[in-house]
Amino acid sequence: MRRLLLALGALVLLAVVLAFMALPRWVDYDLNRVIAGAPIEISPHAQSLHARLRIADMHDDLLLWSLRDPVTRHSRGHTDVPRLLEGNVALQIFSTVSKTPKNQNYDSNTGDTDNITLLAITQRWPMASWSSLFERARRTATSLDAAAARSNGALRVVRSQSELQQGLDAREREGRVLLGVLSLEGMQVAGGRVDLVDSLFALGFRMGGLTHFFDNEVGGSAHGVSKAGLTPFGRETVVRIEQLGMLVDVAHASPRLIDDVLAIATRPVVVSHTGVQGTCAGVRNLSDDHLRRIAATGGVVAIGYWDAAVCDITPASIARAILYAVNVAGPDHVALGSDWDGAVTTSFDATALVRITNALLDAGMSEAVIAQVMGENLLRLLSQTLPPS
Repeated sequence: MRRLLLALGALVLLAVVLAFMALPRWVDYDLNRVIAGAPIEISPHAQSLHARLRIADMHDDLLLWSLRDPVTRHSRGHTDVPRLLEGNVALQIFSTVSKTPKNQNYDSNTGDTDNITLLAITQRWPMASWSSLFERARRTATSLDAAAARSNGALRVVRSQSELQQGLDAREREGRVLLGVLSLEGMQVAGGRVDLVDSLFALGFRMGGLTHFFDNEVGGSAHGVSKAGLTPFGRETVVRIEQLGMLVDVAHASPRLIDDVLAIATRPVVVSHTGVQGTCAGVRNLSDDHLRRIAATGGVVAIGYWDAAVCDITPASIARAILYAVNVAGPDHVALGSDWDGAVTTSFDATALVRITNALLDAGMSEAVIAQVMGENLLRLLSQTLPPS
């Protein structure tokens, strides 16, 4: 009987371990879906134009899902290096998701709970990251570096203007090269310490999102409780981000926080993934006033592909939001901000980005402006704002 009980106990333990290991894969599969609609006929004009573009995207959460090797092609989720290359992406900004609240919603969240701890444990992240948001950011940085090292030159990390130009030159010579830049989704990773902003910069982060789905030491989130502006620490943080040569990203920020940032910014301000109120009402989608004022800093606004950003995840709806933003902010100030693998559902993955090119042509946009939106605006901005070397 004792042996039987031990055997049953071992089987139960094994079942628990296997279930525990399967959890992050199931969550990834469930949250990062692609729901294809009716087949879309891509014109020869769109195919030809798309092949000539240098595509750049401002927001991808791929590195959150560490059991999905970035350099291996997968059938789940939205991206990996092979699929991004197939979609003709030249540069992808990869984000760090350090913390999300339980029962996450668009209206009001506190920072008292955290979904990412369980993902950190089940995906076997370094133990230090289980209780430290800063260490989760470090893990993202080391993961991108490790992926680049395994990619045989297909993925190259960019931290400076010189590395950006070298990478673009390599892509011109060799073809299939993807450049990767690191960003932060919420400065809660700094834990109220300005010195840690310097540490994040040293790890390679070149864009700093101020808030995510809850208020933090920097200020109010569009989805937080206070909807407040910048705190004194937040002002210090914005100043330091700019001094270091990082971009300030106000995606997910409350309107008051955006106003406060625009009042003190001395460099371009960006929104890495968003929608616009003019085509889709929503608590985090930008007003015409914010579109114009962000453009006035020299920054860019990147349009996303998920339902709350564009209200309808079809390429035509994405193109409609892009066209609206171009008409309000100007053609130099609009970019792509997919939110790939960010717990969103899209109508295509990275291999089918030509659908946006096709939809923009159908909407009457010129080839020159399409090239700007699809990548040149972001590449220009990075070439001007990244540290020289």
